[in-house]
Amino acid sequence: MHYSKLKISGDAASKLRFLRQRTGLTPNLLCRFALMASLEQGPLGDAPTPDEEGLEFNAYTLTGEYGALFAGMLRFVEEGEAPGRELDDGALLTLLRGHIHRGVGTLSVRAKSPLELLRMVPEELAT
Repeated sequence: MHYSKLKISGDAASKLRFLRQRTGLTPNLLCRFALMASLEQGPLGDAPTPDEEGLEFNAYTLTGEYGALFAGMLRFVEEGEAPGRELDDGALLTLLRGHIHRGVGTLSVRAKSPLELLRMVPEELAT
């Protein structure tokens, strides 16, 4: 999955501002948490495509050195184990925006403090 910039939805950008105030984390780190929370919920299915009227991130700022890892997890969740079902970069970018949108919505309800975010990380990974 190749991209240089990614714009998230206006709704997600608004919720990220509140999450930043609550947690003290930057929007790019919150987007990483949001992506993981959404991927854990499974494929997006028929969820509507979010708008592109929010924050714009550079690829490296958004995923850091883990871009390939996030792309692999996205492919695993969305393509599943069905042989021959390979999504192109455009579809993957749309799904990435969708997962960030859904995940930010989840975080906005669950993460009232940095401690709440830490509780979302499995214990074996937190140590």
